[in-house]
Amino acid sequence: MIFDSIIGPEKPVTWIFRFWPVLASSLVGSLAATWLCKKAAIKFGIVDRPDDLVKTHKEPIAYLGGLGMLIGLTVGVLTGIGCLRSEEIFGPALKWILGILAGGAIACFVGLADDIFDIKPGQKILGQVVAAVVLLLVGIMPGLRYVAGPLNLPMPHNLEMVLGIIVVVFFVVGATNSLNLLDGLDGLCAGVTAIITIAMLLLAIHLATWGYSEDGDPVRIVICLGLVGGVCGFLPFNRYPAKIFMGDAGSMLLGFMVAALMLLFAERVPRWWLASIVIFGLPILDTAVALARRLLNHRPLFVSDRGHIYDQMIDRGIPLKKTVAICYVLAAIYAVVGLVMSQRRTWFAAGVYVLVFLISAFIVWKKGYLKMEGLRGVIPGKD
Repeated sequence: MIFDSIIGPEKPVTWIFRFWPVLASSLVGSLAATWLCKKAAIKFGIVDRPDDLVKTHKEPIAYLGGLGMLIGLTVGVLTGIGCLRSEEIFGPALKWILGILAGGAIACFVGLADDIFDIKPGQKILGQVVAAVVLLLVGIMPGLRYVAGPLNLPMPHNLEMVLGIIVVVFFVVGATNSLNLLDGLDGLCAGVTAIITIAMLLLAIHLATWGYSEDGDPVRIVICLGLVGGVCGFLPFNRYPAKIFMGDAGSMLLGFMVAALMLLFAERVPRWWLASIVIFGLPILDTAVALARRLLNHRPLFVSDRGHIYDQMIDRGIPLKKTVAICYVLAAIYAVVGLVMSQRRTWFAAGVYVLVFLISAFIVWKKGYLKMEGLRGVIPGKD
């Protein structure tokens, strides 16, 4: 049966319970920090003002929600290090955790600089690349030789290093910008990220019960729990009607953390990496639709518009809360597909994944989500 091997013989599922302080501390830390950040943002005028074009909220909304999530995440991750200390797990695991936290902080502060000072897109990309370099410095790279092996492709060490650097930068830049594009409705980006991270947590627990990686297993679990707690501590303030926005600081933080998790799943067996990518399916779909729509309509790729999937749902008369709920369901569907197919052979799973995205693309085309009309068109002067 497909689920016969979900629980491995190396560790019981109850092993995860020793990490409950990570979730609790990140949740409480994020709740408190987000509340304080909201107060500070209002006091110092760090707010997102409506423009009736891309930003359609009715009154200025506090920024700095991303900083609140970073604080909560940091508290949770440091708590996780304390939990690992009792297991005497150091070396690569500790280095990876601190590297991911440092990279996330860099991504967050680059986004914060954009929220406050409106920096240029090139400067944001450079900041994302710097964050990616931190992952490389602590040794987080995909095991590309395990991908090349079944394909009978040569993979010399030097070539693997060069390709690995490119893949890490691509994943970090791609994921941070994908979640940035998804941050367009109250509670949308945070809720979708929570669904994605919970699915990745389940995948991480599965691997841990099989003793998949002495260093990677605890790192994936600590990062997942810290991220879930940080996001869930922010969500009560961000759900409709939002009292605070995460801003680029938050979307870049979340994108970086999810990218780091996907790269951690690329440690050896390709099917875990593929599963994590499909779990991230909704942001990938929305970004692909945005780029395809702009290319097909001969519009600039990096100019904001209201043609994202969720924007078009709103324009078609679907209420905001229902639109967000639909996106949650879509995110959950991709997550379930990734989790279920992770238990099948890689080639079979890959075929199913391709079919799922082809069906998604057909639905997008059939429903007219590639058209740019009215408010779906480019807003001049925006980036």
